Amino acid sequence: MRIGEIAALVGVTTRAVRHYHHLGLLPEPVRRPNGYREYGVRDVVLLARIRRLTELGVGLDEVRNVLADDAGRDLVEVLEELDQDLARQEALIHARRARLAALLAQARSGELTTEGPVSPRLAELFGDMARASAGLPGPEPAMAAKDRELPALLDTVAPEPEQERLMEAMRRMTEAPGAMERAYALYGELDVLADADPSDPRVEETARALAAILPEDVVTNLGDTGPDDGFMDAFLAEFSPAQAAVVTRALELLMECAR
Repeated sequence: MRIGEIAALVGVTTRAVRHYHHLGLLPEPVRRPNGYREYGVRDVVLLARIRRLTELGVGLDEVRNVLADDAGRDLVEVLEELDQDLARQEALIHARRARLAALLAQARSGELTTEGPVSPRLAELFGDMARASAGLPGPEPAMAAKDRELPALLDTVAPEPEQERLMEAMRRMTEAPGAMERAYALYGELDVLADADPSDPRVEETARALAAILPEDVVTNLGDTGPDDGFMDAFLAEFSPAQAAVVTRALELLMECAR
């Protein structure tokens, strides 16, 4: 087959084929009497191998080493490895499409929040919280959105058992009678403290109110390091000093109760 045919078959450009020839990755094939290159099955396999390796992020120098190790291998073995590579990529694409389908479902139902993309489980919880607060007067407090950042962060970095405990704790808190009303009242108090000094006496009062409604499971999910570890630093980064002081103090109170 001609250079354009092998390039189209493997899914690369003729320029790429010539570049691989120039680098010595793809040996020059025999030429017909008219000067045209004549490619065979082994050339197709080798070119496909080069393409697969580069798609996997392997540098061209590393590709050269891999191909050198492959020299002399049985054609069937190389083809089987190529098939396995394609199967792995197919599985990865399938997983990504499944994740995308979940995100599309969240977006179409209005449950894809600014904290997203999140897991379907957390998206469902956020949806329940949104429905529970739908009848509350006034706009959503600014702190309500920040409060969703903690489970969203845990949803990303926490181990599965910890995620499960947190989701269950939040669900119980959300379903409790008057829970969202109390939470929104507290959010309002936190919004008021946005420009306050951390030494403001309202910080301690608000912290105790926050500790009273937070599930004890939150402390479990934070681990033994307390509120001064890197995880909490990331969570509190967007809070004002007084608001961060409230959250930190509330967690300290919860830990004191848990001891």
